[in-house]
Amino acid sequence: MMSVVKKVFAARESAIFLALLLLMGGIWIFAPKFLSSSNLYLVSRQISFVAIVALGELFVILSSGIDLSVGSIMGLSGVIAAGAMVSGIPIFLSVLLGLIGGMLLGFINGILISYVGIAPFIVTLGMLSFARGTILILTKGWPIINIPPVFLVIGQGDVLGVPIPVWIMLVAGVVSYFLLTFTAFGRRLYAIGGNEEAAFLSGIRVRRIKLAIYILSSLAASIVGIILVARFNSAQPDTGTGWELDAIAAAVIGGTSLSGGSGTVLGVFIGAAIMGIIRNGLVLMKVSPYWQTAIIGVIIVLAAVLDRIKNKRRA
Repeated sequence: MMSVVKKVFAARESAIFLALLLLMGGIWIFAPKFLSSSNLYLVSRQISFVAIVALGELFVILSSGIDLSVGSIMGLSGVIAAGAMVSGIPIFLSVLLGLIGGMLLGFINGILISYVGIAPFIVTLGMLSFARGTILILTKGWPIINIPPVFLVIGQGDVLGVPIPVWIMLVAGVVSYFLLTFTAFGRRLYAIGGNEEAAFLSGIRVRRIKLAIYILSSLAASIVGIILVARFNSAQPDTGTGWELDAIAAAVIGGTSLSGGSGTVLGVFIGAAIMGIIRNGLVLMKVSPYWQTAIIGVIIVLAAVLDRIKNKRRA
């Protein structure tokens, strides 16, 4: 029993989890409503959205890459799916179209990065702008409404008292954990992040794996974008704006190294929880939205600084 406890506290996520508990306790002191069942229900749903996108970002960052386009891909996938539903296309096919649309953008990202050799930052920044512009072209700046009521349960319903998006997050987490822990794909991805040249010389098909992870990242973003259509009963043109920062921050706060080769699903979940709880706590404490944005920005920078310090110690 003691050995199990030691392993738990020795795990890299233990310090982050302790920080999460202290954060929750601190917010509860200043905002007692924080631990109410209704608030925890809302917080868990919001955390699930960030966590799913961050899981996709995890795969990319493990390769020492970055995906700045996830927020815009979220929005575009939601617009495609919502537009298809409103046009009378069956819900299943509409959702499939939204997912395919998002994955196609991820495929383009992967091709340009893996086979053309353009830096991930430049490619995904360009895709961010392209996808956002496409949203405005398709919607002309207006939300898409009149979503079929039967679809709304995905974003607004619950099972056994737990929001459906949380269940989707858990499934995504299990799948991600399996891919990273028990498959050759996962082992090779960590190897690429650790030393891409050595991985290539050892026979790993680096380009194919990097292509796959950008598709996975866009798939995760597309799933959330479509769920948000159900959550808000509409596809808003500004959906996903700034979410790339939250996703990257959740991954980095959870211990994922921006240098690649290090990161876990559990860490991403904890990082997403910290991001969601901080946002919720600031709202409950009636902190100005302007200050909320500034505080989140400081947290992101601090996470990057801590990651840098950690990498220097390893070296």
